[in-house]
Amino acid sequence: MSKLWKVFKYEYTRHVFRKRFIFAVLSIPLFFGVLMAISILATVIQADTRPLGYVDQSGVLANQRPISGEGSLINRSVELIPYPGEAEARAALEDETIQGYYLLPPDYLETAHGKLVSFKEPDQRMQNQFNEILRVNLLAGQSPDVAKRVLEGSSLVIQTPDGKRQMAEDDWFNALIPIFAGVLFMTVVFTSGGYLMQAVVEEKENRTMEIIVTSVSADELMAGKVLGNLSVGLTQLLIWVIFIILAMAIGRNYVDWIDRIHFSWDYLILMLGALLPTFVMIAGLMAAVGATVTESREAQQISGIFSLPVMIPYWFTYPIMSNPSGPLAVGLSFFPLTSPVTLTLRAAFTPIPAWQLALNIAVLVVCAIGSIWLAARAFRLGMLSYGKKITLRELFGRVS
Repeated sequence: MSKLWKVFKYEYTRHVFRKRFIFAVLSIPLFFGVLMAISILATVIQADTRPLGYVDQSGVLANQRPISGEGSLINRSVELIPYPGEAEARAALEDETIQGYYLLPPDYLETAHGKLVSFKEPDQRMQNQFNEILRVNLLAGQSPDVAKRVLEGSSLVIQTPDGKRQMAEDDWFNALIPIFAGVLFMTVVFTSGGYLMQAVVEEKENRTMEIIVTSVSADELMAGKVLGNLSVGLTQLLIWVIFIILAMAIGRNYVDWIDRIHFSWDYLILMLGALLPTFVMIAGLMAAVGATVTESREAQQISGIFSLPVMIPYWFTYPIMSNPSGPLAVGLSFFPLTSPVTLTLRAAFTPIPAWQLALNIAVLVVCAIGSIWLAARAFRLGMLSYGKKITLRELFGRVS
């Protein structure tokens, strides 16, 4: 066990403290941070902060009642200026003191027809602000409860039969969480697996392995390497999660729907239960590939075949989400390479039977253990066949 720990420590430190790892970890958060900053800056610069005018010939806004709340840096409020007639409003528009004006004709209460006059269509948020003020004033004579109910409108909530997960119709972003989480985790898995495969190929090429195996067994070596790279991947994932939390904490001041993003603990536990053994499985397969080839370029080409099956559930995202208990979704759940992503997609929309979850995770754990064994076997055979490729017949047929 002490030798396995030493291999684990060596594999972890050799990657985490390298410049390329630090650059890889920080480059993506910095990229999205710069992208977000540029988007916010562009929105602020392009925003037209000139007032909006209105001509109320119907008397609806005679005693204007303002809406509650203040605008933020992005969703800022604009001043509304009343004009006694359209001629005055038109003159202000031509002088560019306002960005446009609304005209409510005398029969507005009967026809509900008004018009917006502007040389350039005002920002949709500004129009929504005026529309909300208009609704508030139309409901001025109603009781507070009735007015509040009408202003809130209706909202359809989709709920799983067990009541543990639900999603409102305007919470579309919550449907993207399982997709984003799967992509994020798979990125970490293949990045860390690539580190492991590259390390095995390099040690095989420079014959470092011949020295290592004199003091540690192949099983301990592969187990230590896989666990070490698993920790590297989890470190990378943890740093990204911290950046995401910080981005959400900052972004909630500018984007209102961030507050409606919600996670459930049972969903997070499911993700970890499915993705961790997948991590070990793919890392073991990557190590096995590295032990069976003679150069790193060839290993990278072969390892590409593992990424295709993992991405298959994303090709069927709509069928899986629309029918998460259908034959396609259930079938992909039982195939090891497609299981983790499929499970995260299904669990977001329906409760998965306990027996299916237990069987899916059991299969992944068995495959993870088998991949480590396969990597150790490939490593031992690679030591006996230096400079020569190992065929599948040799890998699975020769007695170790």
